[in-house]
Amino acid sequence: MEPASASASALLAALSGVLWLAARRFVGPGVQQLHGGGDSGLMHGKTVLITGANSGLGRATAAALLRLGARVIMGCRDRARAEEAAGQLRRELRQAGGREPGSDVGAAGELVVRELDLASLRSVRAFCQEVLQEEPRLDVLINNAGIFQCPYMKTEDGFEMQFGVNHLGHFLLTNLLLGLLKNSAPSRIVVVSSKLYKYGDINFEDLNSEQSYNKSFCYSRSKLANILFTRELARRLEGTNVTVNVLHPGIVRTNLGRHIHIPLLVRPLFNLVSWAFFKTPVEGAQTSVYLASSPEVEGVSGKYFGDCKEEELLPKAMDESVARKLWDISEVMVGILK
Repeated sequence: MEPASASASALLAALSGVLWLAARRFVGPGVQQLHGGGDSGLMHGKTVLITGANSGLGRATAAALLRLGARVIMGCRDRARAEEAAGQLRRELRQAGGREPGSDVGAAGELVVRELDLASLRSVRAFCQEVLQEEPRLDVLINNAGIFQCPYMKTEDGFEMQFGVNHLGHFLLTNLLLGLLKNSAPSRIVVVSSKLYKYGDINFEDLNSEQSYNKSFCYSRSKLANILFTRELARRLEGTNVTVNVLHPGIVRTNLGRHIHIPLLVRPLFNLVSWAFFKTPVEGAQTSVYLASSPEVEGVSGKYFGDCKEEELLPKAMDESVARKLWDISEVMVGILK
């Protein structure tokens, strides 16, 4: 066989395999029924705060919880983009036949936009002050926002960006809102991590990655920190009727990978593979929606979930001494303790 023919045959075979697997994914057994399409009044009267809710997983999570009747606060860095996304969500709900927000128990919930930059502790504090002044209750906090494998850069406060946004920003946010969550109990905290935590380690000698920086490793470190934070927070919240759980959404087609460079010639194949194998944002958001709303996880805390099921963690993600040390250092880094 000629080399050109062999290459073409190999490419055809690869494409056929992709299409076959894609077909199995969409029509095969085991496709889970999507959460957020059940009891339309399940979250009526409940307020949910979602970080990074203007796109991707956060937007899909907001849409599902709105349909369940929740009052959703979108905490977003870019207010203009958030307002645009909120307008789109309202239009989609109307077009889907939903009643006017807040009109009765069966109606879609209310949508509120607030500015929140997790790369700025000043912004986090201002945001929480506004929430505490204006919100009588907070039933669910979803720490969803994140930054993925960016070039080395620092937050406003001088922290490595991925650790600063993915861990420290949410650490401060959660701590400042804990009082409101306790007063609203039973309430829930949902933390979005990643399976990539497996490739991270907590290096207490270089949490700010000033000695060396690998964008993939630092993302994994921040996601491991999310899990350790969740487990330590669950321990501290025992007996309060506030639960906290952490999840991985799987591989999802979102703009989170905007810092990843894909060569121009490879993009068509990458797009095909991502279409075939990656989850849509709606699919990826299902575990967040499940942990935020399902009666099945009432009282469950400190657990790690994927595809709406509890999963096992590696030993390094269950190290209590590391979790406590990370908590103590994080308190100092964000200024809770001097």
